[in-house]
Amino acid sequence: MIIKTVSSEKEMQQIKALQSQNLKTALEPSEIESQGFVSAEYTIDFIKKMNAIAPSIIAVENNEVVGYALVTTKAILGEHDLLDNLLNKIDQLSFKGRLLGQENYIVVGQLCVAKSHRGQGLVKQLYSSFKTRYATTYSLCVTDVDRKNIRSIRAHLKTGFELIGALSFGNSQWDIVLWDWNA
Repeated sequence: MIIKTVSSEKEMQQIKALQSQNLKTALEPSEIESQGFVSAEYTIDFIKKMNAIAPSIIAVENNEVVGYALVTTKAILGEHDLLDNLLNKIDQLSFKGRLLGQENYIVVGQLCVAKSHRGQGLVKQLYSSFKTRYATTYSLCVTDVDRKNIRSIRAHLKTGFELIGALSFGNSQWDIVLWDWNA
């Protein structure tokens, strides 16, 4: 298993394929509850834009992407409704008495691990690499998790994220979580 940054269009295509397999709309309710899901669907062009701004972290085994943590920043504003709402909401929140809109933070645009590789510590490895790659530039890492995605919420809290706010978007409620890399 190799944890690295995205370096090819083929890897971005594989991210898109893994995302499509794990979309909430593509899964049975029992699988959603037990395995988790991803909510946002991104076009391949959007994934390319995200990676042009900041390369995503991927797990690769036998030349196949088996996990990813998409990276995004405020530079992507205006490109995706959910991320726009999240970024605008983050900017309004405070953490340790500081308004996040005035802080230097990076956002996890989405995290997913292939069914075949779950329960093997891959989330921890992806986030460890994410931090190693970006903590010299950003002091805070933020993302949101659909409240119905209990598996994901647990994984984020176990990694070191803490709940800092909430977001309503579409028909879902989201928890906004933050990982303080200076803690």
